[in-house]
Amino acid sequence: MDIIERFLNYTQFDTQSAEDSETVPSTAKQLVFAEYLKKELEHEGLSDVEMDDKGYIYATLKANTKDEIPTIGFISHYDTSPDCSGANIKPHIVNNYDGSDILLSENIIMSPKKFPELLKHTGEDLIVTDGTTLLGADDKAGIAEIVEAMCYLRDHKEIRHGNIRVAFNPDEEIGMGAHHFDVEKFGCEWAYTMDGGDLGELEFENFNAASAKIYIKGISVHPGYAKGKMINANALAAEFAKMLPQDETPETTEGYQGFYHLLSIQSNVENATMSYIIRDHDRERFEDRKHQIEATAAAMNEKYGEGTVEVALKDQYYNMKEKIDPQMHVIDLVLHAMQDCGVAPKVKPIRGGTDGAQLSFKGLPCPNIFAGGVNFHGPYEFVSIQNMQKAKEVIVKICTLVADFNR
Repeated sequence: MDIIERFLNYTQFDTQSAEDSETVPSTAKQLVFAEYLKKELEHEGLSDVEMDDKGYIYATLKANTKDEIPTIGFISHYDTSPDCSGANIKPHIVNNYDGSDILLSENIIMSPKKFPELLKHTGEDLIVTDGTTLLGADDKAGIAEIVEAMCYLRDHKEIRHGNIRVAFNPDEEIGMGAHHFDVEKFGCEWAYTMDGGDLGELEFENFNAASAKIYIKGISVHPGYAKGKMINANALAAEFAKMLPQDETPETTEGYQGFYHLLSIQSNVENATMSYIIRDHDRERFEDRKHQIEATAAAMNEKYGEGTVEVALKDQYYNMKEKIDPQMHVIDLVLHAMQDCGVAPKVKPIRGGTDGAQLSFKGLPCPNIFAGGVNFHGPYEFVSIQNMQKAKEVIVKICTLVADFNR
């Protein structure tokens, strides 16, 4: 089985996660694929293959030398996004893409006019959808690359390597992938998530993240007799939103710029609930943003009366950079591996989060490496076969370089 067949096979499993679920994993159908993947790892000859009751899979490619070599790991998630259907995926291959429009299916076209990133992949073989589902390269491409790399090392015993651990987990797309990950069982000095985007991407900075719930209590009075009495929670919600910086939202920021993002408002005259997420790469500015939310609530309470506005803030994850910086050899190895494989590194901050961020704060430094997919979470998702093969080569090269790490 080659990397193409392996990946295409993976796409036939619907592994969509669900944000409103209280189970782990969030959907039972994820376990169907997890069971398949566990059997595949056993069939390919990996050792210590196990899956826990929450669907977390761990396995080992045993060292082929008695030299002292650090144990490292590679991780990918197998759930797909709730944003778009992952059922009945019909992938097909566009060989030697020529830069023109791609007919996904009748009346559904993917055009470089709308998706100019396609032109970067002229001359490559692309796996695309039929335009009605996502593809699942996020992150089944990463799984295929890791498994293929382990098989390559298994078959090329002349390549020295230490113990290499692999892990595959559910529910990354709903922010829960690292919550039940057993770092102690994994037993690695450091690891890499194969969950990045296009060729060469390397990420070890991400947002600090928090959620904020704003609860507004109004006073409902018949509108004909409301003067001096009514407090309209609808209007207060709009006022609260206007009091935050209007040029610090997702649609006005990029790069390292943080933001306040109003996800939803549920309101009537008497009650309103606003849901925000707060993001910033800089920890101090992140804390300032949370204080701004609280200060805005305090100002409104001073104006309308104590208890009118209440805030519930909850930190979600932090910037892994503070955990990676003291161990930059973890990054240097990837940069060296990419260069040896003819891949130009593209180091950039993640404007979001990753399992690797949470794992880094659980004691497992874990930057993120490209898996090759583009346009995640939608029907115009695609992946370059050549980029998947390069990702596999980078994994193999990292393992080779780690074998010389203490020499």
